[in-house]
Amino acid sequence: MDLTAMAAEMGGDDPLTIEGAGTRGGRTPGVRCVTAPSGIDWIQADEMTVCCGAGTAVDALSMALAEVGQRVALPPGGTVGGALAVGRSGIRRLGDGPVRETLLQARYVDGAGEIVKAGGPTVKNVSGFDVCRLLVGSTGTLGFLGEVILRTKPLPASSQWFVAAAASDPFTLRRTLYHPVSILWNGATAWVLLEGDPADIEEQAVAGELTPVDDPPALPGPHRWSLAVRELQGLTKMAAGPFLAEVGVGIVHHSSPQPERPRDPAAEELRHRVKVAFDPSGRLNPAPS
Repeated sequence: MDLTAMAAEMGGDDPLTIEGAGTRGGRTPGVRCVTAPSGIDWIQADEMTVCCGAGTAVDALSMALAEVGQRVALPPGGTVGGALAVGRSGIRRLGDGPVRETLLQARYVDGAGEIVKAGGPTVKNVSGFDVCRLLVGSTGTLGFLGEVILRTKPLPASSQWFVAAAASDPFTLRRTLYHPVSILWNGATAWVLLEGDPADIEEQAVAGELTPVDDPPALPGPHRWSLAVRELQGLTKMAAGPFLAEVGVGIVHHSSPQPERPRDPAAEELRHRVKVAFDPSGRLNPAPS
């Protein structure tokens, strides 16, 4: 995919921001905005990889992959580049793993307007520093994604949400069920997503005393907490107001902001050094003043 036009658009020394579908934010008010190319370059079903522009809609990519019996582990909606730049996994993270594991190779444009390649089209070809994983979740502050190669996964034979019995402990369910894709808990009730062979799902449902339901509950919002997995067990004492926790992951969807925690000075210093190394002039996605 040709990124020449995108690189040329990023020329100069003025501050820049990037925006896809606008569903995950991204645009900084009053700053010149650029866009990434869209479209699927190729799908290699045998290798379980796909190459597309960062501006490609996640839903359009999912439809194309479904035709070959595959999917991509990105949350629905918005663009591929937006999902990677924000780096937030959907509620399937327990089974799918974090978003950063989806990205194999990226071609991005840095603050100097140069096209840079990071990673490789297959895991075995990746060597040196894993810059791809650094780009995921960086919100475009290190470089603007233009073209990506993603790892795909097979579509499951069957997929079903369940609600657990009232007396069930979600943390025990996680240990006893075989590879649940998602376990959501609101402090009183747990919902479980199981995928795979229908007979295996039925067997697990019986063993776990699970009842089929059409869908999981709606996520409370608009806030998203990040906790250590072990902290979730004390969440009912910590959190006032409606919440829905992703058991085994540590993400909590909550109606109130997460209480402030002390910042790690060493981590802040490292973050600053990385930003300066990738974008010395501070052009990319500057924070609103």
